[in-house]
Amino acid sequence: MSAPLAATRPVGQSGLAIPRVALGCGNFGGIGSAPEFFGQGLSSDQALELMDAAWEFGITHFDTADAYGGGRSEQAIGRWIKSRGMRPQLTTKTFNPMTPGADQGLRPDRIARQLQASLDRLGVDQVDLYLAHDHDPDVPIAETLGAFDAAVAGGSIRAYGVSNFGAGQLAGALDAGSPLAIQNSYSLLDRTDEPELLPLCERRGIAYLAFSPLAGGWLTGKYRSGKPYPPGSRMTQRPGPYQGLLTEWTFAALARLEAMAAGRGTSMAGLALAWLLAGDRVTQIVIGPGRPEHLKPVREAIDQPVTAIERAEIERIFA
Repeated sequence: MSAPLAATRPVGQSGLAIPRVALGCGNFGGIGSAPEFFGQGLSSDQALELMDAAWEFGITHFDTADAYGGGRSEQAIGRWIKSRGMRPQLTTKTFNPMTPGADQGLRPDRIARQLQASLDRLGVDQVDLYLAHDHDPDVPIAETLGAFDAAVAGGSIRAYGVSNFGAGQLAGALDAGSPLAIQNSYSLLDRTDEPELLPLCERRGIAYLAFSPLAGGWLTGKYRSGKPYPPGSRMTQRPGPYQGLLTEWTFAALARLEAMAAGRGTSMAGLALAWLLAGDRVTQIVIGPGRPEHLKPVREAIDQPVTAIERAEIERIFA
């Protein structure tokens, strides 16, 4: 395992420290939490192959959610743990329905039920980090965090946090309880959190975890202006979240990033990940490779970190 992959950063005062890179398992048996895609994505055997490759690569933290693939993601991880005898650090989450039309949300009774079901699917007694997968306007945040506190006291989770929260929602959660982490979308093509939420995390000592660090594949160079989308890509499966990127500005910025990456002998994806890993603003990035070879950009990002000058140039490109 390389030193940068072995390096960890703390999650508040919980005593939990997490590595800089986690394996995102949202494509195990589905595409995220979308019920219309349950049963698609990577098969159980493909997921095992990817987890084997990630572990050998040095990635020892797996990120999932109860509703990823309608439970199939957690089941695949549980199968891997049992068959391989390895125990990665685990992040899982709850909010979304497990089946079409099923209940959702962050009521304390539902949290207790869903957490136990996650532990059963994963085949473990405790998860390291448990996240509210979205903000629930129908449940007072203090009640939700109280349920999380009870889970910490009971030993079923080590630390907790939130995901997909805006700055105001995180501030409200901090007033009501003690979340220690937030996981949001963050990349060169999604810098929504920079003005308010990232400074709030810095002030309050909140670990910031970035998912979709390659913007659904847009920062890999797979999408070209006027060209068909590659079969099986996010833009052929679930394009809705990325429609706003279909602009000439986006393609021009990506062309400049690609030229910069070529000049330093790395891929676009490797350079985009290196930008995220630079500095102290991001505690962990959650990558979601579809195949073992997609781990290569992580190696590039670690072996060729960006300089301060490169970082500034990248941010000018995507200003």
